[in-house]
Amino acid sequence: MLMRGGVSLTPSEKKALHLFRALSDEQQQTVSAFMEFLATRGTLSPSQKPAQPVEVARPEQESVVKAIKRLRATYPMLDQNKLFHETSEHMTGHLMHGKLAAEVVDELEAMFARHYQRYCDELEK
Repeated sequence: MLMRGGVSLTPSEKKALHLFRALSDEQQQTVSAFMEFLATRGTLSPSQKPAQPVEVARPEQESVVKAIKRLRATYPMLDQNKLFHETSEHMTGHLMHGKLAAEVVDELEAMFARHYQRYCDELEK
């Protein structure tokens, strides 16, 4: 029986743990970062600092799709719906217009950093 501090886990906790264990290490890091984000969401006081990006190293050679996944894991606090349009434009530039992957990844990194700065600015208001 799964226990937490001498208390049995609830069915939903058991299911979450089972699903979590089935994920790759990278996916587990992403889920953990997202859970940390959710735990702080809506509870920030003016004196608290914004969630920090999760350090996920950029591989030497990386596809645009993998870069997007890495950047989403790096910045789990950002609203992906707000990033969708810009991210799609960069992907289109790569797929349809032949823009080099490394160049698009650089642009995506700058875009995510810009959105993170906006996120920080909004919390400071």
